[in-house]
Amino acid sequence: MNVSLQPPTAYSPRWLPRTVAARLYLILFSGLLLAHGLSFGLLFYERYEAATTMLMTNIQQDVVVAVNMLDHLPPPDRPQWLPLLRRRTFRYLLGPGHSNHRQLIGRTARDMSQRIAVALGPRYPISVGTVTTEPERFEVHMQLSDGSPLTIDVQPSVMPLAKWLPYVLISQLVLLLVCTWVAVRLAIRPLEGLADAAKALDPGGGGKRLHEGGPAEVANAIAAFNAMQDRIAAYTHDRLRILAAISHDLQTPITRMHLRLEAMGESPERDRMLDDLGQMQHLVREGIAYARSAHGAEEPPLRVDLNAFLESLAYDYVDIGKQVAFTHHQAAIITTRPQALRRVLSNLLDNAINYAGAADLAVGVDDVGDVLIRVLDRGPGIPEAELAQVMEPFYRIETSRNRNTGGTGLGLAIAQQLTESIGAKLQLRNRTDGTGLEAIVYLRADHPADG
Repeated sequence: MNVSLQPPTAYSPRWLPRTVAARLYLILFSGLLLAHGLSFGLLFYERYEAATTMLMTNIQQDVVVAVNMLDHLPPPDRPQWLPLLRRRTFRYLLGPGHSNHRQLIGRTARDMSQRIAVALGPRYPISVGTVTTEPERFEVHMQLSDGSPLTIDVQPSVMPLAKWLPYVLISQLVLLLVCTWVAVRLAIRPLEGLADAAKALDPGGGGKRLHEGGPAEVANAIAAFNAMQDRIAAYTHDRLRILAAISHDLQTPITRMHLRLEAMGESPERDRMLDDLGQMQHLVREGIAYARSAHGAEEPPLRVDLNAFLESLAYDYVDIGKQVAFTHHQAAIITTRPQALRRVLSNLLDNAINYAGAADLAVGVDDVGDVLIRVLDRGPGIPEAELAQVMEPFYRIETSRNRNTGGTGLGLAIAQQLTESIGAKLQLRNRTDGTGLEAIVYLRADHPADG
């Protein structure tokens, strides 16, 4: 029984990633990043407002104290107090300053000048002028009681960000990434397990059962998958029993008919009927063989010297007069189910001999270390459009309808099903030089006969 996993055909926007994991990464990380950005923006805005309010309040209170103190000090003592009265955003100058008396541009500068004017009151009239606009800087001019000019040089700015803040932000982003990765892995791991189990699904019921644990939804999905495996296995066993019963019931009347025809006199019609009965018997046997091929995994795996195994198979064909040559050797010890593998290769060799008269066996290793067994012939090959269809049960290309070949359309299907049951892969392709067909059996290098 072949299980085909087709890619989804539902519409999916091109901008979305193709995998569930990538989509979850995108959604979770984007959502967390957006929430983090909004939280930081609101926090920064609240901090800016609080710092601005504190700046306005401090300059309003500080200017009143400083101006009154300087006004009561003797002129010679005033310069030594200026460094003590200096603040981060403003300082005091004894003199007319350097402003050009242009109107203030920034909102913060206008608010600060108004607060200074309100705090000093009518006793100290002020005038304001801009020094620079980038960065914003202005001067407040006034006169003390003795007529001495006093200037307040102001450069408004909110408290700068701490140097460690970028490191905190980077750490938070890394934490978001880690949490997103953990969440996605926890969500995706059961799906990956289901996908692997589905790919390794054994119609005979020998597949690995998944542990029914984890969240309720995951446990329900795993339980449904295990139940599906059981139903498929039960269906396969029922199919085998039905075919066995049909074969048993057909063998008796076919045998009686064969005996009756043997008792008849020689005639062309008798020979044709005997030939038809022989084909019926062959078809029944092939049907039973196909049903049993789903249970190839029931054979215990053994370690096999591949060279010796293939040489023995080739010699068996040579002994019965068939042209089979083992042309390319490769030292390899593999673990497989030898009887199932022998049946696969025998079907492939029989197919090659029927349509090409001879076959070659070769073994090698591909780039990833998997063992490749090749069955090559120099026959007519198979049209490219039908290479996949010939692996289906009872499918025969037009040239295979010749009675002399004895084909039932099950040989390659049996080989395909047995190959899957021993954890291998079968591929058919026309030879690159156009001289025939090449059948390749891929045996996994790590555990080629997993059940």
